[in-house]
Amino acid sequence: MPRGDKSKYTDKQQRKAEHIEESYEERGVAPKEAEARAWATVNKQSGGGERKGGAGRKKSETAKRADRKDSAHRAAQARAGASPNRGSTRQRGGAASTSLAEMTRDELLQKARERGIRGRSKMRKAELLHALS
Repeated sequence: MPRGDKSKYTDKQQRKAEHIEESYEERGVAPKEAEARAWATVNKQSGGGERKGGAGRKKSETAKRADRKDSAHRAAQARAGASPNRGSTRQRGGAASTSLAEMTRDELLQKARERGIRGRSKMRKAELLHALS
């Protein structure tokens, strides 16, 4: 699939990208930048084109759910005027990242400890992700 070809995306993914792009343009972002941000968001949330023959690695449903929840949380913070680098956001390699799927098991265990999740010490990473999301 050549770069920029959107044929492997579902209709729902295309509608979502269009909606996000319109939202960015309403806030004064340049059209090309708005389109790029919109597709980056769709890719992050769903792992890319989902139609048969799509390229790239697929995200697990748990990782997708965690990314959607994280994205919604950051959007709510932005609407409330909170700084994007506050709250649950942490620094990894100089860039802000809050996706639970990107955290190590130890980091997830710490979050579970903070939230008081019972049985956390015996959980695997996937189980911790499920319990936290």
